[in-house]
Amino acid sequence: MAEQQSFISKIYVVASWCFAACGGLMFGYDIGISGGVTSMDDFLEKFFPRVYRRKLVAIEDNYCKYDDQYLQLFTSSLYLAALFASFGASKACTILGRRLTIRVASSLFIIAAVISGIAPNLGVLIFGRILFGIGVGFGNESVPLFLSEVAPVKYRGGVNILFQLLVTVGILIANIINYVVSSVHPYGWRIALGLAGAPALVLFIGSFIIVETPTSLIEREREADGRKALQKIRGVSDVEEEFKQIKDACEAAKQIKHPYKELMKTSSIPMVVISIIIQIFQQFTGINAVMFYAPILFQTVGFRNNASLLSSVITGLINVLSTLVSVVFVDKVGRRKLLLQASVQMFISMVVVGVILILYLKPTGSLNKGLAMGVVVFVCLFVMSFAWSWGPMGWLIPSEIFPVETRTAGFAMAVSTNMLFTFVIAQGFLSMLCVMKAYCFIFFAGWIVVMGLFTLFFIPETKGIPIDAMMDRVWRKHLFWSKFIPMDGDKTVEML
Repeated sequence: MAEQQSFISKIYVVASWCFAACGGLMFGYDIGISGGVTSMDDFLEKFFPRVYRRKLVAIEDNYCKYDDQYLQLFTSSLYLAALFASFGASKACTILGRRLTIRVASSLFIIAAVISGIAPNLGVLIFGRILFGIGVGFGNESVPLFLSEVAPVKYRGGVNILFQLLVTVGILIANIINYVVSSVHPYGWRIALGLAGAPALVLFIGSFIIVETPTSLIEREREADGRKALQKIRGVSDVEEEFKQIKDACEAAKQIKHPYKELMKTSSIPMVVISIIIQIFQQFTGINAVMFYAPILFQTVGFRNNASLLSSVITGLINVLSTLVSVVFVDKVGRRKLLLQASVQMFISMVVVGVILILYLKPTGSLNKGLAMGVVVFVCLFVMSFAWSWGPMGWLIPSEIFPVETRTAGFAMAVSTNMLFTFVIAQGFLSMLCVMKAYCFIFFAGWIVVMGLFTLFFIPETKGIPIDAMMDRVWRKHLFWSKFIPMDGDKTVEML
């Protein structure tokens, strides 16, 4: 009987992980759908007629034909909204709990999908994107925290990366839908945007099934419910040691009335710096420039519209499979080794793509078939290495390194930084491509060198460390960051 109960508990826990991770599916679908929709002629003709006319001109500069601030705003407005929403989401996670915040995120996304699918003009379309952004801000704040807090320590990395895995699955599904509906005239783009509500509906239903995290319940003074939730997700009745650890952390957190002020103390410098820097680096790998605009990029080097969308499906599939590598190995080889290996592979891939385009892609005309396929291959190698490293680690590391008293505030800072620099890349890449041409890929390669060196010297290994033991077992022992961490009983000072 006990074994049967344990088995049922395990099934429930895994189902909770998967339902919550659908927040990643929701986010990934939007990333993938944006680039495909903005390459569809029906969409461009309705909302961006100037870009559509330029696209039809055969002698138009390959690098500049999609350069339009309003077209870029269609993609980037979501991330600007998500930036501001992440701070409200942090407060919601603390007051309402992780589960209810997830429900709010999915509800906003469903409403946004309906508005976007029926949008009669550009203003309504952008309003729908802003609602998407608020949903993304709430979802990207609550889901990784939920996954980190419910996962057993030995599986925490792999469970948290379920979020990034579902992001990649969402991108793949979006690429397939883009490919299918591109031939549905003139409403294919409406179908693509409206279907964003499907993963949000799954997440909404899941929010009624998943359990609230024990940490969230205990910090809201629902200790009995917190103990039951911990017993439920661990599948055992004796959870006293972990319950005490969470309770002690929450008691310490209650002493902190202003968590954002706490983040300004010297003892928070290591976590804040790493969380912010890793988000900046994640965007300056160039990944979202590639994933947002993959169909446009492949059209630029000479593929026809359907062929470019199909190439995006291939990169999306590689993205999913490579993220599975991270799920399997992150808790075996650790975070640092995956980041360092990928930095080398991404650097080589970006340089090769940049050199091919610099040497052979002129302002007019296109690459020959062999070189165009070479670009696709190295883009795939780039996506592959990102998917098992900087993609998932950008969400995993910030969600596990903060103490409970600053966890939601610290992670909100990480999410907002990610959204800010995603906005910068989304708003600026097509203009950057027009001005810098293929040298923009060399620009991203330079950033990859910097992030590899930062990882080598400043990012600690967190594999196998309990989430509430990071201060003693990671930060106080780090060669560089330990100087910012006071010994037990010492007082910390605020940063000037």
